Amino acid sequence: MQHTELLYMKDFELLETDATVLAVEQSEDERHTVILNRTIFYAQGGGQPYDQGAIRKDGARFRVEEVRFVDGIIHHIGHFEHGIFAAGDTVHCTVDAERRMLNSRYHSAGHVIDKALIELGMDWVPSKGHHFPGEAYDEYHAELPGDCDKEQLMKSIEEECDKFIAQNPSTTIRFMPVEEMHNFCRHVPENLPKGKPSRLVLYGNFGMPCGGTHVMQLAAIKKITIRKIKAKGGKVKVSYEL
Repeated sequence: MQHTELLYMKDFELLETDATVLAVEQSEDERHTVILNRTIFYAQGGGQPYDQGAIRKDGARFRVEEVRFVDGIIHHIGHFEHGIFAAGDTVHCTVDAERRMLNSRYHSAGHVIDKALIELGMDWVPSKGHHFPGEAYDEYHAELPGDCDKEQLMKSIEEECDKFIAQNPSTTIRFMPVEEMHNFCRHVPENLPKGKPSRLVLYGNFGMPCGGTHVMQLAAIKKITIRKIKAKGGKVKVSYEL
C-alpha cells in the first residue's frame, strides 16, 4: 500500500481537507482503522500526542480517536458513528482544532526552553522531549554542578522564555539536507537520514529539526512555567507547564 502523504509537514494550520479512502479494517476491539491517501491528522510521536477529530462522507461519520504511524502509513483508529466507508470514497477530514492548538503550544514551548538554555550559556544536548499536557518535560545530556541553585536556574529559564515569546517571531518551515542544518541548529540528531531533505522548523532564526506541529506565532504559547529541574545519571530533566 502507498505511503500516506503527510499534509501537516508543510502546513500546521490546515485543519480540514478531502482525502481518498484506501482501506477500512476492523480491529479486534470493535474499532476500525481507516487508511487514506493523505492526512492532516498528526500521528503520536516525537514527544507529541496524536490528533483527534472526524472523517465524514454523506451520512457516514467516523470519529478519529487515535492516530498511529506504521511503516509509512497513517492509521486513523476509532469508531463509525453512522454508516461506513469503502475504498475509493472521497471523504472530508476535520481535526479537533482545540486539541491541536494545545499540543502545538506544548511542543513549541519545549523548543523555546531549548533556546532559553542556549541564551543562558548552557551547552546541554537535547535527548528527549515529552510535550504532553500535564506531564511535559525536556531532557538533556548534561550535569548540574553541586552548588547549582535550582530555584534560581528555574527562574532564569522562565525569564529567557518570556523574552523570546515577547519577541513573537513567526514560525517557518524549510526542507534541506541534514548536512545544511548545522547552519541553523546548535544540535542536529545523528539519526536523521543523510542524503535527502529533512524538515527544519524555525522560530525567527532559531531552528530545530522537527516533525511535529507548532504554533505559527510564539505569542500563542503565552506563559511557560518551569515546575522542576531534576538531575540524575548524566541527564537533566526540565519539567514545565503552560
